[in-house]
Amino acid sequence: MDAITDSAIMAALGRYMNRAVVRESVAAGNLANVDTPDYRTREASFAEALGSELADVTVVRTAPGHLAGAVRPSGAAVGEADGLPIRRDGNNVQMDRELVSLTRATADFSAAQTALAAKFRLVRYAINEGR
Repeated sequence: MDAITDSAIMAALGRYMNRAVVRESVAAGNLANVDTPDYRTREASFAEALGSELADVTVVRTAPGHLAGAVRPSGAAVGEADGLPIRRDGNNVQMDRELVSLTRATADFSAAQTALAAKFRLVRYAINEGR
């Protein structure tokens, strides 16, 4: 089992923040088009988030029949949201849904930012204690 390193934690937090920014951008785009006729709500898919988490995973052969190699996810997947009711103008953006999505993405970004700030405070403390 691999040890969890500081660089791995910081990289994971960076990926988490990037996903939050993508979700914020998609929600903001949806809100900007709330009155655009025939506009369809877009959303970032969970498959993209899982693929991002697996970006640095290397598959290890534990038996001769296993294939070795690295897992390579595809790019970010932002597509139309399914199952939303369509208004008479052809638009299906729901303001409440988008505001909740935007708030959750902002909270996720803020949580990761807080964790990174704490990590940097520890580093700064370690540096200053040496004086």
